[in-house]
Amino acid sequence: MATITRENIAPLNDKLVVTLKKEDYLPAVDKSIKQYAKTANIQGFRKGMVPAGLIRKMYGPGIFQEEVLRTVDNEINKYIGEEKLAILAQPIPLENKDIEFDFQNPKDYEFAFEIGLQPEVNVDPKSINVTRYQIDVTDQILDEEVDRLRQRYGNYTNPETVEDENAIISAEITLDGQTAPAEEGQEATKPADTAVTLKDIAKGQQKEFKGKKVGDTVTVELGKAFKGEILDRVLNDLKLDKTDKENAKKTATLNITKIGLLEPATLDEKLFDQVYPGKEIKTEEDFKTAIKEDIGKYYQQQASGQIHDQIYHHLTDHVTLDMPEAFLKRWMKLSSEGKKTEEEIEKDVVDFKKQLQWALISSKLSSDNDVKVDAQDLKDFARHQLLSYLGGQMSLQGNEAWIDEYVNKMMADKKFIDDAHGQIRIGKLFEVLEGQVAAKDQPISEKEFTEMVQKHQHEHHHEHQH
Repeated sequence: MATITRENIAPLNDKLVVTLKKEDYLPAVDKSIKQYAKTANIQGFRKGMVPAGLIRKMYGPGIFQEEVLRTVDNEINKYIGEEKLAILAQPIPLENKDIEFDFQNPKDYEFAFEIGLQPEVNVDPKSINVTRYQIDVTDQILDEEVDRLRQRYGNYTNPETVEDENAIISAEITLDGQTAPAEEGQEATKPADTAVTLKDIAKGQQKEFKGKKVGDTVTVELGKAFKGEILDRVLNDLKLDKTDKENAKKTATLNITKIGLLEPATLDEKLFDQVYPGKEIKTEEDFKTAIKEDIGKYYQQQASGQIHDQIYHHLTDHVTLDMPEAFLKRWMKLSSEGKKTEEEIEKDVVDFKKQLQWALISSKLSSDNDVKVDAQDLKDFARHQLLSYLGGQMSLQGNEAWIDEYVNKMMADKKFIDDAHGQIRIGKLFEVLEGQVAAKDQPISEKEFTEMVQKHQHEHHHEHQH
């Protein structure tokens, strides 16, 4: 019977020596040879009628080596399972140089491996301090959202002339002196397209445009008619460098091609029903209350996301698990099949340890908190992902069967299921941890909050690029 001895060679790093007796692998070799004889295709013999002796001669040494190695592998895995060893990565075979596989002369073999062991994980979520940002839905934010909805559900018209300050003037714009071909055989420069609203035009110049209709032209000095971002945009349409101050002094002619006007929707029951179908909202006050609630929920989700991020950073940056680093480097070198240099491994091991640490901690906390993912979770996730791909352009009515069929297809994809399983488990774990960590409330303005999140995402993006 095979025996295995285990000795510690470094912190969280053990050596396993497997001793195989002849009787541990010989029966498997014989069985394999017989099996081979049944299926081998050898010229001059009918299938299944090849003598075992011939197979032994031709394929014996290969089969012998294969079965010895397979037996070792099985013994190692059985030992790890029975001893309940929590290992990192896979066992590494140690230099077994002097092993010779002699089919004619079976003997006892010794194989040595080293394993990396998982460190103890003791994390108390209650000791994690986080900030719960509370974003106030100000009247300004509410009014901006109401305006946005009125625009979205507004009524677009094409007035005869430019009157309203919100009129959108579309025009072909050409720099003066650029229209005619400079020399024979050259084409005239094509005019560029631009669009501005009347109120975007500098106060003193608006009268030049008032009352104009499609087909009329207006000639302006760029820097006088347009300011700031609007000027930058028009210069960009003309393919002119906005940083060159001289360009703003140029004169251009606008030929009006279209006049549009978006009249914001009236705050009435028609709009309330378009935004909140079936909610029976009758008054402007109730409409605003519903919007305020939605914005509040959205901010709450954002603040939760922020907490999850803080928890993640605490667990990856401020908790340090002991790791058998020398073992991990050897394992990385082996799994890169020698393609990675020592320097590359030195650099990569930092990230690798971070990933391992997060995997170990999240797995331990998931089992501590009994976080499980069931088939329904996976189905909901697949459905949600599919609908967000379609971007809500497709109405659900009448397409239910197609959507269900597609979701079932996604459920049959092993890679999708593995990825989804991980994402759902981590999502559920964060929700549980959010209720356990020590959270301190902090009011913050929407502007500050958005800037903070963007800065953080930028840093993350930067980190991942290195």
